[in-house]
Amino acid sequence: MVVVGGGTAGARLAERLPVTLLGEEPHAPYNRVLLADVLAGRYGPEVIALPRPAGEPARRGVRVTGIDRAARVVHCGDGSTVAYDRLVLATGSNPVLPPLRGLGHGRLPAGVHAFRTLDDCLALDGLVRPGVRAVVIGGGLLGVSAARALATRGAEVVLAQQGEHLMERQLDPEAAELLRRHLVSLGVEVHTECRVRGLKVASGAVAAVELADGFVLDADVVVLACGVRPRTGLAVEAGLDVRRGIVVDDRLRTSDPYVHAVGDCAEHDGRLYGLAGAALEQADVLADVLTGGTAAYRGTRALTRLSMDALELAAFGEAVPRPGDDTVRLTDATRSAYRKVVVRGDRLVGGVLVGDLGPVGTLARAWEGDEALPDAPLLHLLTHDGGS
Repeated sequence: MVVVGGGTAGARLAERLPVTLLGEEPHAPYNRVLLADVLAGRYGPEVIALPRPAGEPARRGVRVTGIDRAARVVHCGDGSTVAYDRLVLATGSNPVLPPLRGLGHGRLPAGVHAFRTLDDCLALDGLVRPGVRAVVIGGGLLGVSAARALATRGAEVVLAQQGEHLMERQLDPEAAELLRRHLVSLGVEVHTECRVRGLKVASGAVAAVELADGFVLDADVVVLACGVRPRTGLAVEAGLDVRRGIVVDDRLRTSDPYVHAVGDCAEHDGRLYGLAGAALEQADVLADVLTGGTAAYRGTRALTRLSMDALELAAFGEAVPRPGDDTVRLTDATRSAYRKVVVRGDRLVGGVLVGDLGPVGTLARAWEGDEALPDAPLLHLLTHDGGS
């Protein structure tokens, strides 16, 4: 069994099964979710290392350049080949680089970095010091985490979000406003509905960020947190079925029964997840499949959780109700606390909690299990025991 990719999904398989793990990065597999804590100085890189493989050590710095499905071998950038009986593509995703003036093609200007890998994190760590002017482009989970980490290090941070509010995929406007206030309290200047036009570059290094309205933000460092795109190049070149991601069935098989895909690169039932929870669940199902089990992957109901100093938040499912849904909200402005659940019929379909996360465990279990809610006033869902 050969696994291409040493991220969350690939490392989980290597932990469970004796596989040959080919990782492009020079580092041992690590927990990507904790990169912001490394940048903030809370952890050293060694702390976020993932468990060692069950079999041979991961081969680091190995870039797979092609797949020969007929011969069942993969070709590597160093000229070597690796034969397989079963191949698992866990190639993850690449950061999206927005079409901005000044980015050019190929190498980014000095001071401009994505925030996706440990190398990105270490490069930013070498640039950040108190008083450095940093602009984060993108107000999703990754951008918010990067902005908080940079502010913690003493940088003067501006967060530019094109959408109407922060973390639009997970939060409703009320919860996003509490998050915005918290970032502001940390010294982050937050701009929403803010479109970036381009970068100003001097002597090969970024000097400023230009907004669509003509306003210019001086910048020593720019972090691009504009989302990710599945890495499907190997699968496309090998002739596998690829749409937005590498298409897999309930057994995580691609269109070639000897090739599987898991994690950010995999598209199951028309859906891409891009979440660590889904990658781990897919890897666990595939570990069972590859050892003769009967497990099947039916999709992941993933909860997003973010801890930022004095602010904690959790979000799951559909935070925006449809017509006919029931919605219950509790707001405590003095404690910056907010809770909201969305109920459709007798099913919990989503929720957002900011501040006290007491009910989140029970709510998440009811949502993940798609269970009928107890016949009780909906307000009970937002008590500390989640209505149990």
